[in-house]
Amino acid sequence: MTSDRSVTAAGLPEDSNVAVVCGDRRPSKVDPGSYGMQNDGTFLHPASTYVNEEEKHPFRGGGADLFPQTGGYDPNTYKSDNVTVEAHYGGKRFTPDPFHSWQNIVDFDGRRYMFQYDRSEARVYDITDVKNVQVVESLTRDDVAGVAGNDEAVASKDWAAHDFWGASTIQWSQKYDGYIMIQSFEVKRQIPFWLGDTPDKSKYGVPQGVADVRADTQLKGFKVYKLNGPRKKDWQLLATVSTDEHQKNASQPDFSKPQQGSGSLDVPHWDGGRYMFISTAPSDDWSLQEYPTYLYANGFQVWDMGDPAQPRLLDTWHRNGMVRGEEAAYRGNPRCGNRTSWMGSRNPLYIPTPIEEGGKYGFAAMGGFGMSIIDISDPSHLREVGHLDVPMSVSGTEADNVDVSQFEKTGMVYLSGYPLSEDCYEPYKDIFQVDATDPANPRIVGRLPRPTPPKDAVVTDFCQRGGSFGPKRSGYYTSPGDPKNGLLIYDFYNAGAQFFDVSDPKRPKVAGYFAPPTFGPETDDWARSNPTHGVYIENDRKIVWLMTNDGIYALSSESLLGTPNLGAPTVPFRTSAR
Repeated sequence: MTSDRSVTAAGLPEDSNVAVVCGDRRPSKVDPGSYGMQNDGTFLHPASTYVNEEEKHPFRGGGADLFPQTGGYDPNTYKSDNVTVEAHYGGKRFTPDPFHSWQNIVDFDGRRYMFQYDRSEARVYDITDVKNVQVVESLTRDDVAGVAGNDEAVASKDWAAHDFWGASTIQWSQKYDGYIMIQSFEVKRQIPFWLGDTPDKSKYGVPQGVADVRADTQLKGFKVYKLNGPRKKDWQLLATVSTDEHQKNASQPDFSKPQQGSGSLDVPHWDGGRYMFISTAPSDDWSLQEYPTYLYANGFQVWDMGDPAQPRLLDTWHRNGMVRGEEAAYRGNPRCGNRTSWMGSRNPLYIPTPIEEGGKYGFAAMGGFGMSIIDISDPSHLREVGHLDVPMSVSGTEADNVDVSQFEKTGMVYLSGYPLSEDCYEPYKDIFQVDATDPANPRIVGRLPRPTPPKDAVVTDFCQRGGSFGPKRSGYYTSPGDPKNGLLIYDFYNAGAQFFDVSDPKRPKVAGYFAPPTFGPETDDWARSNPTHGVYIENDRKIVWLMTNDGIYALSSESLLGTPNLGAPTVPFRTSAR
């Protein structure tokens, strides 16, 4: 432990794991004349900003000027001729959460189901007939939404206290002759009842909020279920595992007191084989983290899942500078002290080839810590073989997603963060083309082109539409079927689904797009800032599902993806594509 301590406004020492390593270097408010619309119709982004997801930052020629009757948000649709909207299912019935959701697909008895969920809010859809999607089950905590503090701490009609639907991988298990679902259980990140983005509400200014986060007694780790059908009643619990390294027995967590660390973040990487990789901070002192409402800097763990009911920890890895006692390394990062950057992973390793099939490398996206390439050939001894620092892009999330779908063919991976602010009040989040042919020396060799509206559109830059603009992620490895060579499909927030042709890595191009209205008739005003938030791709049926603040869209493109199958899949989904 070092002498670096968090301090209150009164100068009193508080939680020693809220580190103040470089003082307060939070970016100040940007001169409005230094960014905005340019004479050629493009948008100049500010160089550096603080994080505040609730603020609006209208600019001259932006959404507030162009769309005053709709509150500054664009009601129009933009679509390339080669993309077809097969169906749209709008409204809150098809919107479990307008800001974020996870998705999975399973097949039971000749029917295909899609799960869309974020913790307590969830939907189960029968998507067998793409033109006639039905809601099979709806789960919520709305009946306890009025409780003070964390509503997840109390039981609701659908959920036990501290239970929810964590980000999941679902794969077929030969041992159990059925689907196994592994759910991440992590500390909630949106916690306005405890902490907020502004300095007076952040972890640096509200020691009681930090104490409340620490005191929560939810599981920090993951749960393993066997799925006997598509509904929640069909979940059969096999294991409950804590990632807290201080637990005497990880598979029998002690719930009489709070668990340490973050738990497992986002979708675990498990393809149905022996090894699972997760993003986690296993202890409270993994905490060299700038983000104002988050207490942990996450690294990685690998677990032996030879028997999914008895997971066994094999190794834990982090990069120097994440854990208390490593402040000297942390001070060398130019983000130190900005109280804005996300430092550490949000996702597990991105793995192009399973270890059982000869895979040797995993790609570690770690926010402001950049991207590392990890030798996973010995899962009990993870080892960094290469590292890449990423250009500063603050605020917003850096180094979040690594698309590895093209790595086996071209040696190229695609690295990106994503925006958090409205009205483009942050640097643009590039999708970097990274040549990883030599894993010891990865290098940025290009960027995917920035999407632009069609020439006849009301706007000349997507920043004018209102809400956030920039890449989120290119779907998830859990999708059924094999991804198409040379094609990447990203969600781009207010620019919708963007199809990139990367068949020639030296000449990438936007090959198609669909950007829906930024809101629908049932979209709450506060939910308009994230018009879309995800794509989930059925590679086998050649359907792209776009998740929005007004339900879900089913998209196809015969020229880019091939002829879509709008009916039952010819082969049921079992394990994920590589």
